[in-house]
Amino acid sequence: MLIDRPVPTERIRRAFSVHPVVALTGPRQCGKTTLAREIAARTGQSSYFDLEEASSRRRLATPEYALGRLEGLVVIDEVQRSPALFETLRVLVDRPGNAARFLLLGSASPSLVRGVSESLAGRVGLVDLGGFDVGEVTPARWRKLWLRGGFPRSFLTSPEGSEIWRRNFVRTFLERDLPQLGITIPAERLRRFWTMIAHYHGQTWNAAEFARSLGTSEGTARNYLDILAGAFMVRVLPPWFENIRKRQVRSPKTYVRDTGVLHTLLGLDDDDEVAGHPKVGASFEGFAIEQLLVAFDVQDAYFWGTHGGAELDLLVLHRGARYGFECKFADAPGPTRSMRVALRDLRLDHLWIVFPGAEAYSLDERISVLPISGVQEKARELTRRRARRD
Repeated sequence: MLIDRPVPTERIRRAFSVHPVVALTGPRQCGKTTLAREIAARTGQSSYFDLEEASSRRRLATPEYALGRLEGLVVIDEVQRSPALFETLRVLVDRPGNAARFLLLGSASPSLVRGVSESLAGRVGLVDLGGFDVGEVTPARWRKLWLRGGFPRSFLTSPEGSEIWRRNFVRTFLERDLPQLGITIPAERLRRFWTMIAHYHGQTWNAAEFARSLGTSEGTARNYLDILAGAFMVRVLPPWFENIRKRQVRSPKTYVRDTGVLHTLLGLDDDDEVAGHPKVGASFEGFAIEQLLVAFDVQDAYFWGTHGGAELDLLVLHRGARYGFECKFADAPGPTRSMRVALRDLRLDHLWIVFPGAEAYSLDERISVLPISGVQEKARELTRRRARRD
């Protein structure tokens, strides 16, 4: 079964309208190759290189000669395996009359980001790709997406197959994928750290606590976090600071980005175990935050909290507006004192409570309840509204 992915396709198209090179980054198995092949198939002229294949590596043994003769769309998969290509691409795209566009696929490795920033600055558009989102699988299937996660092979197979795939994914990510990126941390140690992140999912980062549990330094714990965040396995949500007379939380929050992987790390094998687990609310919160970030396509997103107890799960700065979101795993959530403090102190244009129900309703002029299934449509509505004002 093939699921259409129009939003990332459109983002790639827009990036190519400005840049001769587009880097599509994301975790392994999230669908980058499938999407790139679909785009290439719709292009009149295209060439494809997969640097995990020996034949492609041989063809690119002399990259300037091999790539300099090509026209149309050139796709290079797993490009981080050959960092020297970035310098060659800079030379090629700067040539007058260059007739090729380059789509680079990488597994979110630090070497890819560093190579792009050093060699292709000003020439490359960056597009991130995650797993499926609610809009792609249809809103009616949001619960299945939450429980299994968005990796295509996990979502599309049987319940038993999804569980097996996720367990194997965690193992191969630690034992094969990270070493291929030049990361030499023992797999069992990093798995233990990743599992700790799962148990602290949705909580503020405490380097000292993680360091004590691992028997290592705070700097090492932070390095482990950076590795998992750079591989799109963990979301590090930064805190927002406002000029108010309150002590505000200054540490980020951490989430396992894919809730299917989260449930695997927590040892939850089926829907009933997820529903009865103490982290079910935090799991739904992380899922809702990921859907909101995809829907609004923003870089400026934060959480906010004070040491007095007021907090906001997500603050989104979108087209000059400030939108707040609270994520509640409840049947009929209502307003709280914390929400009203956030509305006032952060000067929010509106605050939504995202919940797993089916019907949206208003609580007052500036607080509304929004079903998780309606997140994408609400983002489109707000984007259209702000565009008309602009």
